[in-house]
Amino acid sequence: MTHLSVVGARTTPDLTGKVALITGAGNGIGCATAHRLAAEGARLILVDIDRSAVETVAAAIGPRACGQVADVTDYSALEAAVRAGVERFGGIDIVVANAGVATYGSFRHLDPQAFRRGMDINVTGVYFTVRAALPSIIERRGYLLLVSSMAAFLPGPGMGPYAPSKAAVDHLATSLRAELRRRGVAVGCAYMTWIDTPLIRDVQADLPGFADYLKQLGPPLDRIVPVDVCADAFVRGIARRQRQIFVPWWIVVAAWGKHLLASRLGDRFFGPEVDDFIDRSDAAVAEHHRATSARNLRNANMPALDRSGL
Repeated sequence: MTHLSVVGARTTPDLTGKVALITGAGNGIGCATAHRLAAEGARLILVDIDRSAVETVAAAIGPRACGQVADVTDYSALEAAVRAGVERFGGIDIVVANAGVATYGSFRHLDPQAFRRGMDINVTGVYFTVRAALPSIIERRGYLLLVSSMAAFLPGPGMGPYAPSKAAVDHLATSLRAELRRRGVAVGCAYMTWIDTPLIRDVQADLPGFADYLKQLGPPLDRIVPVDVCADAFVRGIARRQRQIFVPWWIVVAAWGKHLLASRLGDRFFGPEVDDFIDRSDAAVAEHHRATSARNLRNANMPALDRSGL
């Protein structure tokens, strides 16, 4: 039976001394989860493309954390980060494959480079993270947590590669579970609604129509969940080696109803507000000359878009 992570539940087994590898650990969900795991006594290998951010998080946690700089799409860099962490702490018990990015605008105008980069980080980066840590995870009969999203079964407009990539992560978790369960490795997948992270704040800042779109969606889809709530749910799920973690709990209902969204009945979910949001998003992309946040462009050393292509 699948156990759900419900806010307010008690954390069970002890995580003291366990070693966790977290990607995207420099901010947002990765950072908050790192602090919560540290409070539970875990030791941490923190990976992020942003050196300043990941070193700041590691310093705040102290000697039980080491910060490593790597782009998750660079397998050699990830291997080196994992090797450094294993040399320091002796192995890896937990992986949180969390690094991810979002893009803006319609498929009609989305820059191909931005689409490819989004898929590379959100899918290939998750696989590379798992692959680099897998020898130690198998040896220790550990736990993998792949971070997907409610977008895996509730794809919305203007998400570009985000929703397809998160659906791919969902299936990757299922495939890994089938392969690894006989080796004593547990595989979990996390599905979240809007979480108050730099990713969401970037969207809010760059897309003026996003706030109106959330209002039109109505409750509970219009609510942004505090990042600490998400981190608490992750840590409970990690401690219990859960198959699925839903943040908040009602996401499980959306998961059950995902096939309706692909039906003609589901077409009614996307009303006139979708066209308005897409038009405003495309206008924002053209104005900013980018289809993702400025922070993502800086981290990836990517140029701004050529406006003539929009």
